[in-house]
Amino acid sequence: MTGTTNPDGSPRTHYLNAAYGLKSWLLTRDHKRIALLYLVSISVFFALGGLMAVLIRMELATPEGDLFQPDIYNRLFTMHGVLMIFFFLIPGIPAVLGNFLIPLMIGARDLAFPRINLLSWYLYSIGGLFTLWALLHGGVDTGWTFYTPLSTNYVNTSVITVGVGIFIAGFSSILTGLNFVVTIHRMRAPGLTWFRLPLFVWSAYATSLIQILGTPVIAIAILLVAAERTLHIGVFDPKLGGDPVLFQHLFWFYSHPAVYIMILPSMGVVSELVATFSRKPIFGYKFVAFASIGIAVLGFLVWGHHMFVSGQSIYAGVIFSVLSMLVAVPSAIKVFNWTATLYKGSISWDTPMLYALGFIGLFTIGGLTGVMLATLGIDAHVHDTYFIIAHFHYIMVGGAIMGYLGGLHFWWPKITGRMYPLFWSKLSAIVIFIGFNVTFFPQFILGYLGMPRRYHSYPPEFQVLNVMSSAGATVLGLGYLMPLVYFIWSMRYGPKAPSNPWGATGLEWQTTSPPPVENFLTQPIVTGPPYTYPAPKRAPEVTVGV
Repeated sequence: MTGTTNPDGSPRTHYLNAAYGLKSWLLTRDHKRIALLYLVSISVFFALGGLMAVLIRMELATPEGDLFQPDIYNRLFTMHGVLMIFFFLIPGIPAVLGNFLIPLMIGARDLAFPRINLLSWYLYSIGGLFTLWALLHGGVDTGWTFYTPLSTNYVNTSVITVGVGIFIAGFSSILTGLNFVVTIHRMRAPGLTWFRLPLFVWSAYATSLIQILGTPVIAIAILLVAAERTLHIGVFDPKLGGDPVLFQHLFWFYSHPAVYIMILPSMGVVSELVATFSRKPIFGYKFVAFASIGIAVLGFLVWGHHMFVSGQSIYAGVIFSVLSMLVAVPSAIKVFNWTATLYKGSISWDTPMLYALGFIGLFTIGGLTGVMLATLGIDAHVHDTYFIIAHFHYIMVGGAIMGYLGGLHFWWPKITGRMYPLFWSKLSAIVIFIGFNVTFFPQFILGYLGMPRRYHSYPPEFQVLNVMSSAGATVLGLGYLMPLVYFIWSMRYGPKAPSNPWGATGLEWQTTSPPPVENFLTQPIVTGPPYTYPAPKRAPEVTVGV
C-alpha cells in the first residue's frame, strides 16, 4: 500500500484529506491535526526567538556595545528566553510529536479527551498572543527568570502582560499532560502492557507528571508578582516586608523540573532512533524506562542548586549539591544504555540517526558540565557567567532541539506521507552540529575567564571568542533554515512514503502513511515486547531523492 490508495486502487481518506477548509482544521478533534496546528505555532515562536538570538550575537561581535542601547539589549535577551523556553522548548515535543504519536503508539483512535486537546492548543495560542502583544509594546527587561525585585519594580515594562501569557499557556501544558496520562493508562491496545510500551511513551508519561505537578507552582509565583505590582502587597518586596529570595524558590521549584519537560521527550525520541537504526532492542529496556520516572521524581528535589550564591544555608547547599549529582545517574543510565545498544549494532547512517548521535554527544557535554555546576566551589566561580549560558544551551539546543529535529525527520514520512531529500537532510544535521559547537563551546571558555552574561559590552580581550561564537551562530541558523525549506518542498514534491520506510517495529508503523482518520482500520493486538528486531525490511522508496 503506497499510503494514498486503498487495496482496490481507489483514493484513500486519510487525516490530511478527510475534510478541507480552515474551519475543519480550527474545530478539529483529531490529535494528528492538532499536532500539526502546534507544529505551525511553535515554529513561528522558534523563528522569532531565533531572530532575537541573531540580533544578540550581532551586538556581541564587538566589545563596545554599539548596536543597541543597554535597555533594548536587556529586552532582546529576555524575550528570546521567554519565547524559546515557554513557547517552544516546553511545549515542543509533547505538543507536536507526543500529540501525533501517543495514540498511534498505543493502538488508540485518539487521545482520551479530544476536545480538551483542542482547547490546549487554543490556550497555548492565546498565551502566545499576549506575549507577542507585550513584545510589540516594549517587551520585558528582567531576564526570562523574572527575578524580583526587577519584576516587581512598579515602573517596569510589560511584566504582567507576559506573565498572563505564560499563565494561560501553563493551563495548556497541564491539560496536555493530563490528557497523556489518562490516555496511556486507559487506552492501550490489548496486550500492550507497561513493559511493552515504546520508550517514547515512557518519556512522555514522565514528562506529563512534571507538567501536572510543577506548572501550578510557577502559576502561583506569577500571580503573586502580579498582585505585588498592582496591589503593592509585601510578598517579595523587602521594603514592604517581603523576601525576594522566596520568588527564586518558587520559580526554580518549577523551572528545574521544567528542564526535564524539555529534555525527557527528546530522550524518548533518541531511544526510538537508536533501536531502529542499530537494528537492536534497547539494552536494559526496564532501566531506561524507570530512569525516565527517576528523572521526573529527582527533578523536583534539586531546585536549590540554582541558589548557591543567594544566601541559603551552606548545609542546604551541600544537600542540594548531592541531590543534583544524584539526578545525573538516571541520565547517565540512558546514555550508557544507548551506547551499549549501538555496540555491534547494524548501524545505518540515516538522517534521524545523525541527530540521535549528535544528541548523545552534546547532551553528554551538557550533563557533565551540569555535574560541575552542582559543585559549590565551581558554581560560585562561574555563576551568572557565559559558562552557564553554554551549559544550558548544550542541554536545551544541543539536546532538546537535536532530539526534536531527529524525531521530525524520523516520523515525517508518517506525518505527511512524503519523503524528504536525503542528501540535504544529512547535510543540515552536520551543519547544525558544527555550527552549534562553534557557537557555544567558546562560551565555556568565556565564562571560565569571567565574562558575565547579560552584558551588552565586554573587555576587548574577549572579542575573538565572541566573534567565533557569532560566526558559529550564523552557521547554526543556516542549518536550522535548511529543514524548513526541504520539509515544505517535500510536502508537494517529495517521493511518496511507504507505510514503514525505516523497517521499524512500533505500532505507528503498522498503519498507512499518512494514517487514516481512525488511525487503524482494525484494532491492533500486541503479542510481544517492543523493538523485536530484525524487523521488516526497509522499503526501497527511502533511497529516492537527493
